[in-house]
Amino acid sequence: MSARNSKANKAAARERLRLERERQAKKEKTRRQLTVGLVGLGVLALTGGIGYAVVQANKPSHWEAAKSASVTAPKNTTGENGTTVVIGKPAAKKTLEIYEDSRCPVCAIFEQQVGATIEKDVEAGKYKIKYVGATFLDGDSLEEGKIGSFGEGSKNALSALGAALDVSPDAFLKFKSALYSANFHPEESQDKFAKDSYLLEIADTVPALKNNEQFKKNVEGGTFDAWALKMSETFDKSGVKGTPTLKMDGKPVTDAKGNAPMTTPEFTTAIDKALKGS
Repeated sequence: MSARNSKANKAAARERLRLERERQAKKEKTRRQLTVGLVGLGVLALTGGIGYAVVQANKPSHWEAAKSASVTAPKNTTGENGTTVVIGKPAAKKTLEIYEDSRCPVCAIFEQQVGATIEKDVEAGKYKIKYVGATFLDGDSLEEGKIGSFGEGSKNALSALGAALDVSPDAFLKFKSALYSANFHPEESQDKFAKDSYLLEIADTVPALKNNEQFKKNVEGGTFDAWALKMSETFDKSGVKGTPTLKMDGKPVTDAKGNAPMTTPEFTTAIDKALKGS
């Protein structure tokens, strides 16, 4: 048995997950309080997990302007505004829906523990995946008409994922894995994904993106910024309340306790059950 699947590693992952869930619970409590109390021209919001929190009141931000910009959808997408992202072999009968926010610390644990298994399953034709990206950790829904109350990293990373998808589905998967990796995924209080330079540093670990001038141009030029916001709207309309969330045939894919499966054995058990339709 590899070290990755050792009992000690699983125990460490579960402890990290418990701590992150406690942080998210505290953050959600604070978010609800902020929602009730938002008044005036600007609000400085500080939660246990988020330190970067400035609401611009008077002049439109870049992202506010992007909301009304024309949408350029990446290649390898379908649907209205290209917000349907399905990756896998056409012959695969089932589709696993994956809902994630790039800044989400629990998503990072999930990807680090389970992401490689999902990639192998997709390559083997076991199922396809449908990716739905969120930006709620940027605080985009705290005040109607305002976005970016807690930062820009979720949006910027989602736009960069669009640039990777424009290269190829494989580049998208590899870049997503790198974003969530222990080497690069920042603390929630650090809005590092807001910087194009940091995203490009991460992309340099993906062969298809390293020294890819078109990819770099799309990231730095914000080619898929408006698309990222449309994708975020798709998440908002889905009814999903947190990340990571997994679904198949409209039903949640969970562990025995009703949570997203956070280890490979738990995920394999849950996905096999979902594939059987039980």
